[in-house]
Amino acid sequence: MAIESVGGSVVSKIAELLVEPAIKQFRYMFCFNNFVQEFDEQMMNLALAFYRLQDAVNVAERNAEEIEIDVNTWLENAKNEIEGVKRLQNEKGKIGKCFTWCPNSMRQFKLSKALAKKTETSRKHEEKSRKFPKVSHKAPLQEIKFLTSKEFTFSGSSKEAFKQIMKALKDDKVNMIGLYGMGGVGKTTLVKEVGRRAKELHLFDEVLIATVSQNPNATGIQDQMADSLDLQFDKKSKEGRAKELWQRLQGKKMLIVLDDVWKDIDFQEIGIPFGDDHRGCKILLTTRLEDMCSYMKCKEKVFLGLFSKEEAWALFRINADLRDEDSTLNTVAKKVARECNGLPVALVTVGRALRDKSVVEWEVASEELKNSQFRHLEQIDGQKNAYACLKLSYDYLTSDETKSCFLLCCLFPEDYNIPIEDLTRYAVGYGLHKDAESIEDARKRVYVAIKNLKACCMLLGTEREEYVKMHDLVRDVAIRIASSEKYGFMVKAGIGLLEWPTSNKSFEGCTVISLMGNKLTDLPEGLVCPQLKVLLLELDRGLNVPERFFEGMKAIEVLSLKGGCLSLQSLQFSTNLQSLLLIECECKDLIWLRKLQRLEILGFMWRSSVEELPDEIGELKELRLLDLTACYNLRRIPVNLIGRLKKLEELLIGDGSFKGWDVVGRDSTEGMNASLTELSSLSHLAVLSLKIPKVECIPRDFVFPRLLKYDIVLGIELLSTKYRTAKTRLYLRDISAASLNAKTFEQLFPTVSEIDFRNIEAKWRQALKNVISVDINNCKSLEEVFELDEGINEEKELRLLLSLTKLQLSYLPELKCIWKGPTRHVSLQSLIHLQLNSLDKLTFIFTPSLAQSLIHLETLEIFGCLKLKRLIREKDDEGEIIPESLGFPKLKKLSIRFCRKLEYVFPVSVSPSLQNLEKMEIDFADNLKQVFYSGVGDDIIDFPQLRKLTLSKSSFFGPEDFSKCSFFGPKDFAAQLPSLQVLTIEGHEEWGNLWAQLQISITKVMDKC
Repeated sequence: MAIESVGGSVVSKIAELLVEPAIKQFRYMFCFNNFVQEFDEQMMNLALAFYRLQDAVNVAERNAEEIEIDVNTWLENAKNEIEGVKRLQNEKGKIGKCFTWCPNSMRQFKLSKALAKKTETSRKHEEKSRKFPKVSHKAPLQEIKFLTSKEFTFSGSSKEAFKQIMKALKDDKVNMIGLYGMGGVGKTTLVKEVGRRAKELHLFDEVLIATVSQNPNATGIQDQMADSLDLQFDKKSKEGRAKELWQRLQGKKMLIVLDDVWKDIDFQEIGIPFGDDHRGCKILLTTRLEDMCSYMKCKEKVFLGLFSKEEAWALFRINADLRDEDSTLNTVAKKVARECNGLPVALVTVGRALRDKSVVEWEVASEELKNSQFRHLEQIDGQKNAYACLKLSYDYLTSDETKSCFLLCCLFPEDYNIPIEDLTRYAVGYGLHKDAESIEDARKRVYVAIKNLKACCMLLGTEREEYVKMHDLVRDVAIRIASSEKYGFMVKAGIGLLEWPTSNKSFEGCTVISLMGNKLTDLPEGLVCPQLKVLLLELDRGLNVPERFFEGMKAIEVLSLKGGCLSLQSLQFSTNLQSLLLIECECKDLIWLRKLQRLEILGFMWRSSVEELPDEIGELKELRLLDLTACYNLRRIPVNLIGRLKKLEELLIGDGSFKGWDVVGRDSTEGMNASLTELSSLSHLAVLSLKIPKVECIPRDFVFPRLLKYDIVLGIELLSTKYRTAKTRLYLRDISAASLNAKTFEQLFPTVSEIDFRNIEAKWRQALKNVISVDINNCKSLEEVFELDEGINEEKELRLLLSLTKLQLSYLPELKCIWKGPTRHVSLQSLIHLQLNSLDKLTFIFTPSLAQSLIHLETLEIFGCLKLKRLIREKDDEGEIIPESLGFPKLKKLSIRFCRKLEYVFPVSVSPSLQNLEKMEIDFADNLKQVFYSGVGDDIIDFPQLRKLTLSKSSFFGPEDFSKCSFFGPKDFAAQLPSLQVLTIEGHEEWGNLWAQLQISITKVMDKC
């Protein structure tokens, strides 16, 4: 029996070993089409993996990061793998054409075997791409080698200066240009126009602008340049950051504009690769001092002079809105304009200040200018006329609140981006808006004041609406006004102070002191400041505030302290405090906060020391704003502390702050912790920012109250941002339909402006009126994004999605349509950026009515939508067909990649509207028939801005898979491409007709046919 058993086992094993290879050999012979299909699918998967990883590498390289060796190796191997299958493709194509009745058996057998082997190799290679823990890392630092505006109005002087600068930029022998002229003459405006034009002409890879000011701060300059480059510094030290910046800039053709230079600049200290070894880097600096151009060894010096008499009058008339027929008023106005001495900043501010004023008021203004107190000042930079003019503009501000807001702006350092939120908190504490019903009401008043000040050019806007700037000449005037006996300000912000200023023998008359932007290493004791109401300080991190420092400041209402170490016991007699803002300040003895019963605004921001809030904060009955932004070590908020703050209007606990929310205030290792249910007892709550680490922290029956502004993050940490009260934003991560009460966020959806959903199961029917940005990623069961029906828009005149500017949808395998239901009440007129990635079941993007509304679309990127047939459906559910008036006048970039079922892109009637299109790339659209398809349109269409055109197909597909696209448009269609620089045509079998339709004037062409 044992021998028989062994014999049977051996026979069975032999049979197994013989049968499996036989089956495999049989499949090689008779399942050729299966091997071909598996091979094609796997090669497509490998290509998709290659391009996704390459995109991640491109992003990392732009951030000056070094790519991991194994990632580079994988990309190289994948590229070789893809490029190395041409022989198999050719063989596959030959067999495919004769296989039906006359196969070459041995040839087919060998090819099946080769395809199977290559498919398996490719599959293993593709699987490796998913296992990289990271794509890149910060490169090791090397030693630094020593080195437009619609409102822009050209004057004769600025035209000549502009020509000189542009000529110098094109001269390889000139690496530094100095533009000099008096303050307020328009140097900053001119160099911004130069930068805009240089970008437009592609003279440089990058154009960077940084403001230097009277007290240069290398770290601040580095930050400005890094922001423009989208560079994140890893190093903390100035030297380390300089090396990172240098590494990012080296080898590039760069224009670096350094504005408002007063002292010598050490380029090595900042990280600017400048000198004979870096001829691609050019510096353009502005200064009031001609000598500075010589000192900085500028190869070209350019002077910007004042406006001529005629130019000054023309600019003044425009800003004062004067008419020719009013001769009496014009006579007086010319006298006023002459007092501005051709200085643009004075002409604009005075003109706008006197707009719509009577003749009598103009005459009074003329006399005031002649007799101004500034006329008697010593000549300072030749600016005394300008000072008098700006003082007049201040005097003509109609509102005391606007004047106070203007003076508060001078408390910040020169050329500072002034946070409007800071102004609001100072204004509330200072009592400027006592009749405001809420902090949000006061904030609106501050915004109105700023709008008025910007309208008369006494404040300047910035790239972000949350900030404002003050021209340095205007700031000088504001400080002179504020420093008068009437106001009692002392402003010494951002001038590099290390000790308390001693220029003032007495501080008894001071009402406001600003020493922000310094790093004080010493403070006096026993200061007598009986009238002081506002104190803004910045201290060295290790400085302990003396216990008796605040004893002589019993009237203080606003204290903003950055840095240093503070015992709250030292504030026990400062009982008039209404705004207390502690930023990066190490605090102790927090229980003494109970003494500050008038406190309305309390902030502990960007602090690492506070681990637990004292229960005594709950005794602050007047508290209306509590800001705990970025208190990274905060572990405990006592139960019912928040619930007792009955007047609380704004609660900010975001940016990595407290995450220990308990469901029902249960006991934890740190003790009892707060619950979100306490928010329900705050009847005045209007602004909320918080981070919830997981859905389990939300009580099952909890519903967020109605809020004016909110930034709520559930499930993931986000990058820190200082203030998040400007919008209504909702970030949700990793939520199943069963894990969250559907009503929890119900009251927020009608007002949400920014949506970011990742891996959730949810639909929303109300977030259609105010939404500005939508980003949805990896929601595997989502079938439609916006669900529309007849009842969703009760106000028929109000268009839905009217404010949507950005829409990103990625990895939604079940998404069948973006908008479900009738779209006639939807308008996408504000949409600027649309990005679609890996939407496997999507067959179209727009209905005809939606496409007609895309008048501001600039970027359209589509990747890996495998079933997409056309961008615009021919008819919508309501029978509407594509209109002849359809157009995309703002579209700059069109990118479509790996959409294998795509047949058509745009109807030919769209083509005349594409006047701003700069880049069109259509890659791996195997089924593409025509880019522009049938319809009524002109025979010859001009694409004046198109610089890059790509129509390609991957080389790993065989001859039978050549693209069907043989025409760019209908047969009589011709495209004029006068600006084309790069052309790529690849994988198109009948490319002759396509080529014939492209009328090209090329400076640089890559033609791969």
